[in-house]
Amino acid sequence: MAKVPVAGAVKTRLAREIGVAGAVRFARTAAAALLARVARDPRWQTTIAVAPDCGVASRAWPVRFARMRQGGGDLGARMQRILDRAPRGPVVIIGTDVPGIEAQQIATAFRLLGSRDAVLGPASDGGYWLVGLKRRPRVLRPFGGVRWSGPHALADTLANLAGWKVGYAATLGDVDDAAGLRASADLLGRRVLPRSPATASADAR
Repeated sequence: MAKVPVAGAVKTRLAREIGVAGAVRFARTAAAALLARVARDPRWQTTIAVAPDCGVASRAWPVRFARMRQGGGDLGARMQRILDRAPRGPVVIIGTDVPGIEAQQIATAFRLLGSRDAVLGPASDGGYWLVGLKRRPRVLRPFGGVRWSGPHALADTLANLAGWKVGYAATLGDVDDAAGLRASADLLGRRVLPRSPATASADAR
C-alpha cells in the first residue's frame, strides 16, 4: 500500500516536524527502496495498491509492477478491499514507511500462512507493518472496529481474529515522526534525515 508522494498527501505528522519537502523526500525514497528490495522477488507477485485512486497512473510507480486503487474508507476498509479483490491464494499487505522490511521477512510471512489463518508483523508503536491472510476456506474480516493510528491497532485486530490461528513476523519500527526517521537513518541513507529546524520550518510554510 502506497500513497502518491506529493506535498500535503503523505506523512503529514512527519511533515509537521521536518517540513513538507522532507516528508515527501522520505516517502519517495522509502517507497523506491522497498520496491527495489522486495518487489521483484520471484516467490510472489507484487501489486502496488495506490491512494488516492487518481494516483494509480502516477509516474512515481515503476511501470513493470501491477497497480490497483485502494478505494475509499479507513485503513481497515481499504485493506479488506485488497484482500477481497486479490487473485486466489494467500495475500500479504505491507506499507512503504517501514525501512527495515526485507524480502526474507515477506517469505517468512507466506511460509507461516501455510499453517496459520493470518499473520501479523507487529510494529513498535502498537500497530503492525504487515498483515496477511490465507483466504481459505474464506476471506476473514479482521478490521472491524480497529482503532487505527494508535497503540491499540494490533490488539484490536487480534481480538477480531480470536479463534483463528495467527502467526507473527518480526517486530519492526515505522517512521511516523522525526525520531523514527533518525532511528532509521542507517537503513534509509543520510539524504532523508531532517535538516535544521529553521530550514524545516521554512519548508512547512
